[in-house]
Amino acid sequence: MGPVHCGLDFGTSNSTVAVASSESAARLLPLEDGRVTIPSALFFSFEDDRTWFGRRAVEEYVTGADGRLMRSLKSVLGTSLFTETTRIKRRALPLAEILGTFVGELKRRSEASLGRQIADVVVGRPVHFVDDDAAADLEAQRQLEGAVRTQGFRHVEFQFEPIAAALDYEQQVRREELALVIDIGGGTSDFSVVRVSPERAGSPDRQRDILATAGVHIGGTDFDRLLSMLKAMPQLGRGTATRDGKRQLPTAPYYDLATWHRINRLYSQQTLLELRSTRLEATQPERVEQMIALVEQRLGHRLAAHVEAAKIALTDAPSATLAFEARGVSLRAEVSLADLFLALSDAIERIAGTIGRTIEAAGVGPADIQTLILTGGSTQIPAIMARLRQLFPEAAFVSTDAFGSVGLGLALDARRKFGASLELARA
Repeated sequence: MGPVHCGLDFGTSNSTVAVASSESAARLLPLEDGRVTIPSALFFSFEDDRTWFGRRAVEEYVTGADGRLMRSLKSVLGTSLFTETTRIKRRALPLAEILGTFVGELKRRSEASLGRQIADVVVGRPVHFVDDDAAADLEAQRQLEGAVRTQGFRHVEFQFEPIAAALDYEQQVRREELALVIDIGGGTSDFSVVRVSPERAGSPDRQRDILATAGVHIGGTDFDRLLSMLKAMPQLGRGTATRDGKRQLPTAPYYDLATWHRINRLYSQQTLLELRSTRLEATQPERVEQMIALVEQRLGHRLAAHVEAAKIALTDAPSATLAFEARGVSLRAEVSLADLFLALSDAIERIAGTIGRTIEAAGVGPADIQTLILTGGSTQIPAIMARLRQLFPEAAFVSTDAFGSVGLGLALDARRKFGASLELARA
């Protein structure tokens, strides 16, 4: 068997690993119970001192096991949060170590599926880890590369995630097309204008076919936060006034509770002291009491999952019910498509603005775009789809494997990069 070349799509919400060889097409590897996607989640169990991954991690948390859930780790790359530690019983684990632990588990499962070791990998990255900060963006890639290298990968390369999606799509084209790749993932939205064709697919150097790339740090977890701030957090006191009528209650704890990768920051005695002080000032203390109950029981990720489920339900239905019950907590709200549009409208316009700048940088107009290549689960949100159809009424919309196309394209890129190196070495 010849060498295999690996692509790693470490996503904010879900991750995949794909492989390709000179003898076979790219394919996704099963990573969890036969499924090729695995949620980017870890659960450190305080009951059995084990670390659980993916769906099992979420299940352990949801069933009420005592421990610490970690999700959306990709969102902390390049930010000050990356330097913080998370307390796991008596240990204070750096986030770099936690991230490496998850990548290492992906490698272990992939090698078990293949029956051989993987040494070389192309890792996907967003166009911008951090908006408008080149130094932070470079640091984010360095942090991710460090986490990958510590797990035993010998050679590590990077490729933009939307370019990887284009490489995957190109396997099925029959003629040359000018395409816009729209990749709206869990943490970022990335866009690339590319030329694809059967002839170009075999070229070892595709730089001239990439006309422009751009991205913005908005994705599915941001949509969860925005919907939560609109429909869930007001039931916990957000936006209500203090007794003296001079101000609203502090927003920061509600923002943290609604943001996947910030939830664990709330679980401290200092936060509880501040919330109890806020309750004394509140005109509706019973709402803040529910907020306190959520934090005391460490139910933040569970509430976020209910908000996410309501958002996903609106992909196929005009309305959904957001309901959450726990000891001392009872939240219920009807969420409509109009509510989702209201929550996401500013974010969608930021996405539309970034798309416009990408098209302009490519030196083309919207009418020149023949194909929209859609990848990432959030591209299916009705409000986003409607805005894209306004921008590109004449383009063909192509929905790729929403969760797998980037990984497949990364494996194809790995075959091109590392396969060429092997051929040179043999020569």
